[in-house]
Amino acid sequence: MCENEGEPVRKRYRREESESESESDDDYVPYVPLKERRKQQLHTLGRLNLTLQEEESKSNSAIEEEIDDDQYGRKSNISLLDQHNELKKKAEARKESALEKQLKEEEKILESVAEKRALMGVAELAKGIQYEEPIKTGWKPPKYILELSEMRHERVRKKNRILVEGDDIPPPIKTFKEMKFPKGILNSLKKKGISKPTPIQMQGLPAVLSGRDMIGIAFTGSGKTLVFVLPIIMFCLEQEIKLPFLKNEGPYGLVICPSRELAKQTDEIIRYYTQCLANDGMPTLRCCLCIGGTSVRDQLDVVRRGVHIMVATPGRLMDMLDKKMVNLGICRYLCLDEADRMIDMGFEEDVRTIFSYFKGQRQTLLFSATMPKKIQNFARSALVKPITVNVGRAGAASMDVIQEVEYVKQEAKIVHLLDTLQKTAPPVLIFAEKKQDVDAIHEYLLLKGVEAVAIHGGKDQDERSRAVEGFRKGEKDVLVATDVASKGLDFCDIQHVINYDMPEDIENYVHRIGRTGRSGKKGIATTFINKACDESVLLDLKHLLIEAKQKIPPFLATLQSESEKYLELGDERGCSYCGGLGHRITDCPKLEAMQNKQASNIGRRDYLASNSADW
Repeated sequence: MCENEGEPVRKRYRREESESESESDDDYVPYVPLKERRKQQLHTLGRLNLTLQEEESKSNSAIEEEIDDDQYGRKSNISLLDQHNELKKKAEARKESALEKQLKEEEKILESVAEKRALMGVAELAKGIQYEEPIKTGWKPPKYILELSEMRHERVRKKNRILVEGDDIPPPIKTFKEMKFPKGILNSLKKKGISKPTPIQMQGLPAVLSGRDMIGIAFTGSGKTLVFVLPIIMFCLEQEIKLPFLKNEGPYGLVICPSRELAKQTDEIIRYYTQCLANDGMPTLRCCLCIGGTSVRDQLDVVRRGVHIMVATPGRLMDMLDKKMVNLGICRYLCLDEADRMIDMGFEEDVRTIFSYFKGQRQTLLFSATMPKKIQNFARSALVKPITVNVGRAGAASMDVIQEVEYVKQEAKIVHLLDTLQKTAPPVLIFAEKKQDVDAIHEYLLLKGVEAVAIHGGKDQDERSRAVEGFRKGEKDVLVATDVASKGLDFCDIQHVINYDMPEDIENYVHRIGRTGRSGKKGIATTFINKACDESVLLDLKHLLIEAKQKIPPFLATLQSESEKYLELGDERGCSYCGGLGHRITDCPKLEAMQNKQASNIGRRDYLASNSADW
């Protein structure tokens, strides 16, 4: 019983003891083994490191990644304006890096396609001959013009939109009289209705008369021909007065043209001014035209009498040089008209071979309306301290031409042609890409009672000459042609040019429409396009129309290219290889075509008068 009574006492005592202990020791911490404590410590340190890393990554990350957790995605401590400015900076930085990458890629492409050898004669390259100074001439600008300040000259250039590059540039001169041309030349200019120089003539004529090598770039119909024709006549006249040309001597001046028609036109212009001088009592200057499809005997007769000026196409000239019918021993004046056509389309070797026949230094001139940077850089290797005279962008269309682009289905083009002819009075010039299209259009127009003639590289020279002559005299209303008629030819009073199809590159388009709107007159160019046209050429056309502030048809307006954001990088617009505004060199169809052409060794195209008779 005592045991029974004592047990509950003990139990009660122990319970009270434990309660007193818990009440007296409030800070009691249960025992944690060392192993567990170390685990907890490591876990705490790991979380701390993780937190520090997160904060550091947040501070270094892009602002757009530092967005608070609220539903509007706003920063907790940065204003929306600051966020916008920061995002804009990031976007610009990314854009700059993309542009730099694009430019580097283009530089590599341009370097890979650039001609490594200089455009010089084979003999000169072999002997390492280099001319340091330009040819000296007896011409100087009037003293009072030389005494005018450089600021005045710059004002004249700026007013006439003349861009000049080079050393010791002669001043621009605003009248032919101040250029010291004789009365015979001045009177002949007045008869032609030419009263004052055009911008390319203001700067170009003093440069050429000074003996300087020159690259002349100006839009079609701007008077480039006179820039090399008048000086060549003056230099030959000076030589003839000092010491008359004897038998088999000459030529002193040589002009090379890419097509027969252009060579014939240039020869006629030279003969007009030389005849005017002869009528004024000056010595008679003899000219020789060397082109394919004409009698070599007639050309030799002129050469044997002593020739002052020769106008030629490369093939016939090379043939006569090779057979020693012509000697360039005293030739000191060389002009390449439409130079980019000859150099760019694979005639480097032809020109280089011709250069090899010169026996001394020559004054070299290159002229064209379309001359991309690649050609300019390559051509400079043949020139001595050259002056580049540029009126407007190389490859730009004349602002005097209203460009109309019409969407016409392929099967409806020939019928639509009759309606298009009604836009203006004759004469009208129609261009087609293929010879068979020219023949088909010509036949169709004749059946419809239209007085039309046609020319292309497949026709013999007599037929081509008769067609051009009849059209020039106004006996025929319409001339249908391939691109043989697009380079440099000057037809009076043409108000309308029709492109039956869009050419394969934009340079030919610029040359085609340049047959109208010449010498300050207005003209219209109508171009038929459809889905068969190459998209890259249409993009070039679109941007050319934008540049000339012309109406953009809906079909062209909807066209977009991947490279449009890169069309203007720094000072370089469009493609540095072909000059097209609708693409960059990375997407250049002309460069791709050239590379494919070299690989497959395809012959030259018709617009360079490719048949053997032309050469």
